[in-house]
Amino acid sequence: MQSLKTNIGQKTWKELLGETGAILIGAGAGLSASAGFSYSGRRFEKYFADFREKYGFRDMYSGGFYPYETLEEYWAYWSRYIWINRFMDAPRPVYEELFSLVEDKDYFVLTTNVDHCFQKAGFDKKRLFYTQGDYGLWQCSRPCHEKTYDNEDTVRQMRAEQVNMKIPTELVPRCPVCGAPMTMNLRCDDTFVQDEGWHQAAGRYQDFVRRHQGQSVLYLELGVGMNTPGIIKYPFWQQVRRNPLANYICINRGEAYVPREIQKQSFCLDCDIGAALKELRSL
Repeated sequence: MQSLKTNIGQKTWKELLGETGAILIGAGAGLSASAGFSYSGRRFEKYFADFREKYGFRDMYSGGFYPYETLEEYWAYWSRYIWINRFMDAPRPVYEELFSLVEDKDYFVLTTNVDHCFQKAGFDKKRLFYTQGDYGLWQCSRPCHEKTYDNEDTVRQMRAEQVNMKIPTELVPRCPVCGAPMTMNLRCDDTFVQDEGWHQAAGRYQDFVRRHQGQSVLYLELGVGMNTPGIIKYPFWQQVRRNPLANYICINRGEAYVPREIQKQSFCLDCDIGAALKELRSL
């Protein structure tokens, strides 16, 4: 692995973290992948071999978008999907290692991940902004109102009672207001519900950014790709460029780079995030 020296005065990560009063973490899918949340391969085969055999898709994402003929089969698939990616713990303690590095800092997390790993690792709920939704929430599919609903109890029952890749009809979730089928609270199209909790988290994120303008702050970007760069990557670059006291660190296998304008404030590491965090803790 590349040495964990930064371009910022050749400081170590530990020195940089020690000197920085505030840390804004931007997290993408690469962080959960490092923690072991793979959506294909052995993990997919373990939980979805019957769906693969019937329909031929070879990863969880494909199965999630498949046009099933019945809601009973749709929710048989999605209840498994939700269970393993939201309510089961990640195979590797990458989130816990990250928390141990920042728990005593003034931190905030902006993430496009929807798997709840930050809270399970101990991160303060009021310091998290899940911009793209949560596997643990449902919403009306129309949507007729701006509210979301916890799904753990029903998902647990769906998973336990499904037979031949179908759940019992009486478990199909429906909107308590209009009766339409419920759907996942995930930002897939313009029906995504931004409920009261979403808006409160957005406000706390904006407040964090305002409070640290012109101050020493570390932007720590982990596993953020180019699917939605306007949420984390581009705003981070812009904020660092406007603040000479800010620093930026990017860890991302295959996608670690930085624009020329902030190179002197930045460090990029092209490797597995978990391995980098483990090495950092040993410095």
